[in-house]
Amino acid sequence: MTSEAVSTAHSTSPDSGQYWTAEGAWPVGEGIYRIPLPLPTDALKAVNVYVLETDDGLTLIDGGWAIEAARDVLGRCLRQLGYRFQDLRRFLVTHVHRDHYTLAAVLGSQYDADVSLGLGERATLEVITDPRRVGSPTANALRAAGAFEVANQWPMSSADLIDRNMWRFPDTWLDGDFTTSVGSHTLDAVHTPGHTPGHYVFAERAAGLLFAGDHVLPTITPSIGFAMAPPPNPLGDFLASLAKVRKLPDLTILPAHGPVAPSSHRRVDELLSFHEMRLAQSLAALAGEAATAFAVAQQLTWTRHNKTYAELELHSKGLAALETKAHLELLVVRGQANREESPDGVVFSAMTAS
Repeated sequence: MTSEAVSTAHSTSPDSGQYWTAEGAWPVGEGIYRIPLPLPTDALKAVNVYVLETDDGLTLIDGGWAIEAARDVLGRCLRQLGYRFQDLRRFLVTHVHRDHYTLAAVLGSQYDADVSLGLGERATLEVITDPRRVGSPTANALRAAGAFEVANQWPMSSADLIDRNMWRFPDTWLDGDFTTSVGSHTLDAVHTPGHTPGHYVFAERAAGLLFAGDHVLPTITPSIGFAMAPPPNPLGDFLASLAKVRKLPDLTILPAHGPVAPSSHRRVDELLSFHEMRLAQSLAALAGEAATAFAVAQQLTWTRHNKTYAELELHSKGLAALETKAHLELLVVRGQANREESPDGVVFSAMTAS
């Protein structure tokens, strides 16, 4: 769930001069192109895949969702640049979510291109590819958040039941922070857990570019807490990762969703400020009595249109409950709230002053 809505007006990209989802191979640097690929959802219309040219072929940062429409657009745009799928050599995937990973996994297998993914995503892939798995891990997480009604409807609308043929383990696991060469480009691979446990961003300092994945998005706040193998404190991880990226030079943001944006420092500061405000709102919601994340989420407003929880569609209700739980869990870590397991889900209460 994003706590801010995608800005619908004037969300153009400076590389294209058009709305950022417009089809094309848009140059964003020397030998670097942004290709928006379509998504089969209303919430996010496209995902940006970035193509880096080398003397040996192409490296792509992220791969898109393994649907025919995305594959067709990618093929057309590569041909526009004079390439084919056979020129793919490497995928650097920012994280395991299906709109980033699955088309990379499919094309990598078909064209013998190396697919790299953060080691922190191993647990998620083990859950997804487990042939013995029954039911939805996300539904279990929703029940822990107290969102039983949403959990009971979730399997029919969730990513949990998608075709497992889209999924496989990567060829290369990324571990820790390191530097890698992609042709003439030198990228700092920076582990940024939070949105997912194994999320990576890639910084090309010489060109002043940050391939930001879903870690730093220019017009929405990345969802937190939506993971098949959730860590105990995803928001704490995310805020620490934001601080880590803030220590890098101020870079142009090449996001997975949304237009190219001029300042990573400015946007990181906005995201940090937003989550501190949301933490304060979540704590205030506990002032009256103990509550589950689901109950607290109903006291908050969502998106830039300040929608009530009841106005959200099913998928957004689920993400909102999980994101609220992530905020409440961080309040516990900070010593501002208590938590207690119960049949109704995890119940949180404000810490009383001694």
